[in-house]
Amino acid sequence: MHLLRGLHNPGVAETGCVATIGNFDGIHKGHQSIIERVIAKANTLDLPSLVLVFEPQPLEFFKDAAAPARLTSFREKYERLAELGLDYLCCLRFDRTFARYSADDFILEVLVKHLRTKHLVVGDDFRFGGDRLGDFALLNQAGEKFGFNVENTQTLIAESDKSDHVATRVSSTLVRKALSKGDFKSVTRHLGHPYSIKGRVMHGQKLGRTLGFPTANVALKRRVSPLHGVYAVRMRVGAHVHAGVANVGVKPTLGHNRPNLEVHLFDFEGDLYGANVQVEFVAKLREEQRFSGLDALKEQIASDVKAAKAALT
Repeated sequence: MHLLRGLHNPGVAETGCVATIGNFDGIHKGHQSIIERVIAKANTLDLPSLVLVFEPQPLEFFKDAAAPARLTSFREKYERLAELGLDYLCCLRFDRTFARYSADDFILEVLVKHLRTKHLVVGDDFRFGGDRLGDFALLNQAGEKFGFNVENTQTLIAESDKSDHVATRVSSTLVRKALSKGDFKSVTRHLGHPYSIKGRVMHGQKLGRTLGFPTANVALKRRVSPLHGVYAVRMRVGAHVHAGVANVGVKPTLGHNRPNLEVHLFDFEGDLYGANVQVEFVAKLREEQRFSGLDALKEQIASDVKAAKAALT
């Protein structure tokens, strides 16, 4: 999959493309359905397929730490979209200048000139442009003018709700809610695979080692984490998978305030610094809490290890 960054770099070839636009945070089954449609249409028209995303995501730009928790980092998003068979991922920087783009400017500069869009797949509730005046109807009008077709996507209903006749749309919000409840069965159902976080193991304070529970500090690469608390996990390192217990949070006992992911692996010896790992979350054990001191913290970690081993059997 080719990565296109920014409007200043070359865009899509003269042939044009079949495109869709969105955050694609989590790349859940609803996203997968859209991408399948884009790829199928691209194959029919003998054109490349493309997804357009923004970094930071628009709400991250406007709301910063108050933005919704991010499910996937950009690297995770890129890797997952590549696995689905897309030809292009176009990433545009969402900054102050881009936020002021009118809907008409967005259509002309991005969809027409840069991407040379021939067919666009979007939801019928899609809104765009700094003035928020861009919608499905405006895209249809522009398509007639500039020579591209616009297709609206079909809502994908969550599998668990079909029997209850409740029309719950599969969405990133639905996945975040399930994660916040520790409902990993629903998360797996909505994503089509277990939820995980990928990252590089960084150097930390090495306090866990002094407590007898050495941890791997994994970079979250998120402004807001979708997970908070202590979890039973499996961590993939290369071709090997190790069981463990993880803490996602600010470590209140130590007075930190920046979210961090720390993983203690059972019966593991080795140097993980610098390694790229994937942490799969299996079960939530408890919320993060403050302890009276390091002795109390050590005692709780021992209890968490026992609970995690039970959850992973």
